[in-house]
Amino acid sequence: MAAQKSSNAAEGMKVIAENRRARFDYSVDETLEAGLQLLGSEVKALREGTASLSDSYAMPTRDGELVLHNAHIGAFKPASVFAHEPLRPRKLLMHREELERWGAKVRERGYAIIPLLLYFKKGRAKVQLGLCRGKTHEDRRQTIKERETKREMDREMRRR
Repeated sequence: MAAQKSSNAAEGMKVIAENRRARFDYSVDETLEAGLQLLGSEVKALREGTASLSDSYAMPTRDGELVLHNAHIGAFKPASVFAHEPLRPRKLLMHREELERWGAKVRERGYAIIPLLLYFKKGRAKVQLGLCRGKTHEDRRQTIKERETKREMDREMRRR
């Protein structure tokens, strides 16, 4: 019997960074995959795994583009002469229709575009974006309560 590969390995996907805080602070209504326009030293730094998505967000520009802000990609030491800025804004690559639809929701309905996951897929740097709405204090408490009840139910099922 052959061993099964995980879905990540089957797609050629290597996770670099995950924004774990995003799912706690926001309710994610929709997700989408987008490419990143990067410099060479940034790609090398990502391959080393020096990235963080905490406090990052994406905003549409007036030119009809989507730009990722506050995503930290650390310096690649051998390229110190041609180094990039760790927190520079980076252009996101996605289809025009999706960009216009999400941009309209952000402008009109109070949504935010939050990066959830940064990864390599078939050798290309990708970011999974979430169309999110901020949670209130009560929403967070409800999420914690649901998680705790699910854990208790799982424990009871294992005992039986």
